[in-house]
Amino acid sequence: MKYIGLDLGSRTLGVAISDAMGMLARAYETYRFEDDRYDLAIDYTINLCNKEGVKTVVLGYPKHMNGDAGIRAHISEDFKKELESKSDIKVVLADERLTTVIVNRAMISGNVNRKNRKEKKDEMAAVVILQNYLDRLSF
Repeated sequence: MKYIGLDLGSRTLGVAISDAMGMLARAYETYRFEDDRYDLAIDYTINLCNKEGVKTVVLGYPKHMNGDAGIRAHISEDFKKELESKSDIKVVLADERLTTVIVNRAMISGNVNRKNRKEKKDEMAAVVILQNYLDRLSF
């Protein structure tokens, strides 16, 4: 079964997709939308899931380090509710604390230049979010 991983920002949606067996995540793309136009990101996600035959989306859930849910977490909760109400897609919220740090460190150690890091950080964060979820499924 294929899965899609999402890293939701205020203007970007980092997207990762798994292989057909649901074992490995890979970068797909970064979808850009107008500031806070989450409706556009929801429509994009529904279309992508239909195109790829995906029924489960893993959405990054940006909690604070102390575990509290801040404004970004509430936006993710609203995104989940709206996506599920407009489709038959199941949305799983996945803790995304430190994913950006992990991605930045990996890209720096891989000698990825600053411009490419900026362009790819959202989809790479989605890869980390999705791969963490897939790894938990296999245990």
